[in-house]
Amino acid sequence: MSATVVTLWLLNILLDTFGQLSFKAAAVGPDLGDGLARWKAMAARPWIWCGIAAYVGEFLVWLAFLSLVPLSEGVLLGSINIVAVMIAGRLLFNERFSPLRTLGILLIAGGVAVVGLGG
Repeated sequence: MSATVVTLWLLNILLDTFGQLSFKAAAVGPDLGDGLARWKAMAARPWIWCGIAAYVGEFLVWLAFLSLVPLSEGVLLGSINIVAVMIAGRLLFNERFSPLRTLGILLIAGGVAVVGLGG
């Protein structure tokens, strides 16, 4: 893979992970209320807007990335985002890893490594 492809891939991982974590941060907290009030409270939090901005950036980076790699390879490489989000969720939100989730992380990471090294 070229340096441009690797840079776009890493930027995609960063933006996707930041977006997911921002949405999670906007959606948790005891002060949000229920129903429509909850949605209004989330919309007032800066994290929701950070997440939206990250997703807009990710969309543009993803398009650039896919313009340089075959779709089948790009989608498989993009699946590492799942691993990044799970690890970041563990670190920042103290979410638990079950043995099956840990196995899933290892299988996804191994699959991405095979795809990345094979091209």
